[in-house]
Parts: sequence; structure tokens; C-alpha cells
Amino acid sequence: MQESRLFKILYHLLEKGHVTAQELAKQFEVSVRTIYRDIDSLSEAGIPVYAEKGRNGGIFLLEDFTLNKVLLSEKEKKDILASLQSLSMVGAGFDQEMLTKLSALFQVSSEDWFEADFSRWGGESGDNEKFESIKTAVIRHKAMRIVYESSYHGRSERIIHPLKLLYKSKEWYVKAFCTKKQEFRIFKLNRMVAWEVLEEEFEPVPFPELQEDMPIPHNKIVLRFSKEMAYRVYDEFDTSLVERMEDGDLVVSVHMQGDDWLIGYLLSFGTQVEVVEPLYLRDMLAQKAKEIYEQNKI
Repeated sequence: MQESRLFKILYHLLEKGHVTAQELAKQFEVSVRTIYRDIDSLSEAGIPVYAEKGRNGGIFLLEDFTLNKVLLSEKEKKDILASLQSLSMVGAGFDQEMLTKLSALFQVSSEDWFEADFSRWGGESGDNEKFESIKTAVIRHKAMRIVYESSYHGRSERIIHPLKLLYKSKEWYVKAFCTKKQEFRIFKLNRMVAWEVLEEEFEPVPFPELQEDMPIPHNKIVLRFSKEMAYRVYDEFDTSLVERMEDGDLVVSVHMQGDDWLIGYLLSFGTQVEVVEPLYLRDMLAQKAKEIYEQNKI
């Protein structure tokens, strides 16, 4: 216990430069006398720490003291701290105490610049817990039982071997091997309505990557959005796909699969979107809108 406290006192002094015995006593829940004994132990170990009395007194570390074995540039130190902080925010196992220690050792301030919250707006959805469970399963090579809502086959229960978490196009996914289909699949985290980490372990294998020369199985679709929808267009499409017209409307040329999901997505824009091409998609959208009208008319 004392050895751990001595290191923590040293890290604190490396970061702050000086502190009062009362502050340390309160932080470590020991007496002031114990803190002074700890300071004596550090001094005996060759650490240039000393105490001064008076109004501006306290416990000090020699100003030029540093751990010279850390042979990193200032930029490298800051990059390491920034990377570890971002990992800690997504639950990668780095806690604030470790960041404080490294910040002290590097004599570089660890800026609080990043925050990650996986829950959706509007209530407690369990998304943070889900992310943590999947992360644990990936790291420990544990199988998972999930209930998944697919856009093609509806709700189904699967046993998966989660291999890697993926963040793409503002959404989180998990690359996994599905034991039910005996295929590699990518599952969207938001569509997992139930999940459980199992005791069963699996041998991880590389997730097969698509070859760059493989043909894209999607059709070119051209959409025209009213200027009032600009906020959603730039939310959901890369700016390189968007052309702004003289009247302020936005034309998007994109490759997408023309399925039921796309029809539902386009309907979410109401009268603020027009399908320019292909014509069959324009007809499908109009037909679905007609069906909705017939079903809901009074």
C-alpha cells in the first residue's frame, strides 16, 4: 500500500510541481504525519523532493527533475496522451489514473478534449452497455448471442463470433462470423435489440476484405433535394456527392441498392426529395406513397 502511495505522490508532484501535505493527506486518506514519512522515504530513495514551511510552503519537487529515460519528442508525448484519452472514452481499458501518470511522467498536460457517448438521444437505451459488451467479446474472443432486426429477413436470433468493431458513415458495426449462416457478416449495433456474451470461446480469424476491383452491386441514383433539406443532405451524404444548384436545391449522385429500405428512407423526406433517375425507382416511390395515402386517408 505504501509503495503504491509513494508512486502516486511522485506522479502528483511531477504533474503539479508542489502540493501541501494537507492536500495529500486528504487525497490518500491518511494523516499528515504519514505524508511526511512518505516524503522522507522518497527523499531517501534519491527523489529530489523537499518541504518548505510558511504561507506559500508545501512539498516541492526540484524544478528540473524529470525521467530522462522517456526519449520522446513533445509532439510524440502529446500524441500518445491524446490517443490514450480517445481510447479511454470508448472503453478500451485506459483509466484516468493511467493518463495522469503518463501526463506527469511526460510533463505534458493531458487535455480533456474528447467525449464519447454511444447512447441515442431521448433516453437510456443501453447503447453504452451494448458497446462495452461487444468490445469485451472481441478482446476476449467470446461468442455472443444476439437478437437482430434485419432489413431483409426480420428478427432472428444468431450466435456470432465478433472479430472487430467498425465505425463507418456515422454508425457502429461489428464484423463477425455468423454460426447460423456459416458466413462472415457485418451487423449494425443499433439493430441488436438483445445481446449476451457467452462463455464459449472461439479462435479469431481475419475478416475477409472486399477486393478493390470487385464490381459495386449498387445502382447509380440521382436525387434532388429542396434547399430546406440541406442539413440532412450534408448529414448523410459525402460533400463530394452533392452539387448545389442555382436555386439552392441539392442534387446528389450516389450508388445505392434500390430496395425497400431505400424507398422507406426516401419517404422520410416527404415532398422535399425528387428521384431524377432511374425511372423505375421514381415509379416505386410514387406507388408506395399512393399505398400509404390509401391506407391512411379518411
